[in-house]
Amino acid sequence: MAAKEKKVKVDKKLAKKIAEKKTPAGKLRDLSDSEIQTKINELKQELFNLRFQAEVGKLENTAELKKVKKEIARCYTVLTEREAK
Repeated sequence: MAAKEKKVKVDKKLAKKIAEKKTPAGKLRDLSDSEIQTKINELKQELFNLRFQAEVGKLENTAELKKVKKEIARCYTVLTEREAK
């Protein structure tokens, strides 16, 4: 039984956005490995500070924790993509 190929609809706005590197990961791809590693270290320090503030009860915007974690994950994803090439 032959597998049928599905045509994937590409959102033109999304494709343009990715091509122009307006996405957060697109901007990270422009950085070198050492710059990304530096950014990871800075984000980890920021995450530590946010967690500390949350524990003490001084953190007003708890969504910042999630944003910083996602940014760290993006950095690691870009580094992993480069290793795979």
